[in-house]
Amino acid sequence: MFDYAQRQRRLAERLEDAGVDALFLAPSADLEYLTGVERQIPNFGEVAYAHGWVTGAFFRADADPVFLFPRMFAAFDLREEPAGDVIIVNETDDGPSIFAKVASSIGGSGVVATGDRVWAETLLHLGAVVGFDRLRTGTHLVNELRRVKSDEELAAIERAIAAVERTMHQVTPLVVPGVSMLELAEAVEHELRAAGSRCPSFTTHVFTGLGEDDFDSGESSGHEPIPDCTAVMFDFGGVVDGYCSDFGRTIVCGEPPEGYVDAYAVMLAAQEAGRVAARPGVPARDVNAACRKPIEEAGLGEHFRHRMGHGIGMNVHERPFLSPEDDTPLVPGMTFTDEPSIIVPGRFSVRIEDIIVVDEGGGKKLNSYPTALVANG
Repeated sequence: MFDYAQRQRRLAERLEDAGVDALFLAPSADLEYLTGVERQIPNFGEVAYAHGWVTGAFFRADADPVFLFPRMFAAFDLREEPAGDVIIVNETDDGPSIFAKVASSIGGSGVVATGDRVWAETLLHLGAVVGFDRLRTGTHLVNELRRVKSDEELAAIERAIAAVERTMHQVTPLVVPGVSMLELAEAVEHELRAAGSRCPSFTTHVFTGLGEDDFDSGESSGHEPIPDCTAVMFDFGGVVDGYCSDFGRTIVCGEPPEGYVDAYAVMLAAQEAGRVAARPGVPARDVNAACRKPIEEAGLGEHFRHRMGHGIGMNVHERPFLSPEDDTPLVPGMTFTDEPSIIVPGRFSVRIEDIIVVDEGGGKKLNSYPTALVANG
């Protein structure tokens, strides 16, 4: 489906330009992007294998990648063998010696980069072999490749979007007086699976606000039945073919609270202003400012407690960010969430979230799910 060889050739050019002799990547979106080696589905308790710290691959500009896999990873987590040299480390093998042999073959006298989130144990072994003064972080090298999405990648993101939109359609009728946030969150995750999502792209969140008195699927209040006139915010995502979606809508249980209809209109105006501003060459922070403007002009600026959005692709949060500190110029093909929210303590909360791709005329929305106000009652 994806041209991993072409991706690796582009990485090789980056390595040469950056003066990097080798890049080591542990299981991650970066490794999956370059080779197709899938990440494990995240879990609360860490899965551990003997010699698990060796898991990953070395990339060099002038050679095929070299993979190191513990036997258990190869047996249970590797769907198909990637192209390159594959070394299997058995439980009774001398893992440090095998890793050192591969690392010492890198040669050169320049930089050896690693993914930003490799195990400390891996970094210590690598530094002992090549010298700690040669080590650098290298995730940015792959992130720069991943920022602009190909047509195949956009199609995968659209499939992940289709899964969340089908889920929202199924769950919306459940937002009625007496339902709990946990019941809604469980329904979301059930429907995500039914719609073809491998897993949630992040922890499913269904909530009414951020205060102590609000209902929240991640807090003890998640068990409590909600009353009439409650605005329920959904924030969830799916994963299809390794790519993420991130989606949000607000559904009112019963009649909308006072002031809600006007705030909802402001939120829609903010989302549209951000979308229109997402043009090539515009700094990310300026797009965020354009999204904020309608909310600030409505006197609700203090209640926009978020950013406009973030990059999205194989990770649900990717750089660059549409936020005040990020001055990255946008490029056609970059994908972002467009997710303004207005959270007024003690009154109501509204949020909406879609995915856009940067285009010459502004952001092109990849979602098709309606944005109109929905009130069940």
